[in-house]
Amino acid sequence: MKILVCISNVPDTTAKISFNGDNTQFNTTGIQYILNPYDEIALARAIELAENGKGTVTVIHVGDINSEPTIRKALAIGADDAVRVNSAPRDAYFVSCQIANYAKDKGFDLILTGRESIDYNGSQIAAMLGELLNIPSISIVKKIETDGNKASVLREIEGGKEILQVSFPFVASCAEGVAEPKIPNMRGIMSARTKVLEVIDAVEVEELVKFTSYSVPAARGAVNMLLDSEVEKLVNLLHSEAKVI
Repeated sequence: MKILVCISNVPDTTAKISFNGDNTQFNTTGIQYILNPYDEIALARAIELAENGKGTVTVIHVGDINSEPTIRKALAIGADDAVRVNSAPRDAYFVSCQIANYAKDKGFDLILTGRESIDYNGSQIAAMLGELLNIPSISIVKKIETDGNKASVLREIEGGKEILQVSFPFVASCAEGVAEPKIPNMRGIMSARTKVLEVIDAVEVEELVKFTSYSVPAARGAVNMLLDSEVEKLVNLLHSEAKVI
C-alpha cells in the first residue's frame, strides 16, 4: 500500500496572532510553527496501516524552506520520505493543485489529510483533491479499516454515524479518533536526518482567491456568574441582555 499524507505548517495554538499595519499579511515575528494536529492524526493512522500492510508513507507539504523542520518531524514520527513543493501556500485551491499534480501518476492507494488546518479551518483540501484526481473523497473520517483492495470508513453525520465501503484509491480527511498522535523517539529523530526530502517546483495555477484583509476576533465580554437558584434572574438576563428569548 502506498499512502500519501498531506501536512501543513501552522502557528502554535498558544501563539499571539497579529497582522501588519494594513491587516493584509500575517505577522510571523516570534511565531513558533508546528505540524498541524489533525494532519498528525492522519499521519499516525497512515503509519499504522503501512505497518500492518507492509506499505510506505510519503508526506507532502506546500511551503518554503522554513517549513522543513516540520517536515523532518513527520519523518521522525515514521514517514518513509517527504516532498516539499517550493512555494508559499497561497490558498486551498493552489495547494490542492500542487498536491494533485505530484500525486497524479505516483500510484498512491490512499491520500490522507487532516480534517482542517488550525489556522484557516477551511476543510477544503480533501474534497478538492478528490475532484482534481477524479477519485472518491470522504470528509471528517473517524475510523479507517482496510481489507484487500477496499476500506471501511466510519464518519459522523448529523444525528448519527455513517459507515462507507470504498475501493482504493481514495482521499480521506481525518478527525479525532482515527489514531493517537505518535511522539518521535530518538531513533526516529536520528533516522529523519537521512530520509529523502525531495524539493520540487510549483506548477502555475490560476488565482481564484485573493485575501484582502485579516482581523482578529472581538474580545470576549464580561461573564455573569449566577447561582443555580437564580432561575428568574437568568431568564431576565437572557431576555434583556442576551436577547435570545
